[in-house]
Amino acid sequence: MIADAAIRLATAADAAGIARMSRDLIEHGLPWRWTVERVTRTIRDPNTNVAIVDDREGIAAFGIMFHAEDDAHLLLLAVRGNAQRTGIGSAVLLWLEAAARTAGARRIRVEARIDNDAARSFYNEHGYHERVIRSGMYSSALAGVRLEKWLRGEA
Repeated sequence: MIADAAIRLATAADAAGIARMSRDLIEHGLPWRWTVERVTRTIRDPNTNVAIVDDREGIAAFGIMFHAEDDAHLLLLAVRGNAQRTGIGSAVLLWLEAAARTAGARRIRVEARIDNDAARSFYNEHGYHERVIRSGMYSSALAGVRLEKWLRGEA
């Protein structure tokens, strides 16, 4: 299911909410790297799209994608717990993929914790393929998997 979500670009006013979600939903058990300051810099970066979906409770979902030449890197994607399994994550991912295509990306890369079966399954269902499993990918402590999706002919 893909939700009919109102997706918008984040503003600096959204940085604190995004940073909290990253800390609580993505970076739990690791040093907090996506601080308010870093998220604010990312929102202002012309090579990065930060997309969010709001609801009555605040930010329901967000995604951050960096663009470099013909390559895109999905840095973060999170959906608040009570909004998970509603299709909002899929909607944000598809929005970011469309932006990557428009920007000329041939491929999108993303990483996930090796033990995050839900994320790995989510990305696999959206056409991402696991390429590399690396120990110590996250703060030299946790193993991770690199995934990629080719939007145009594989090199």
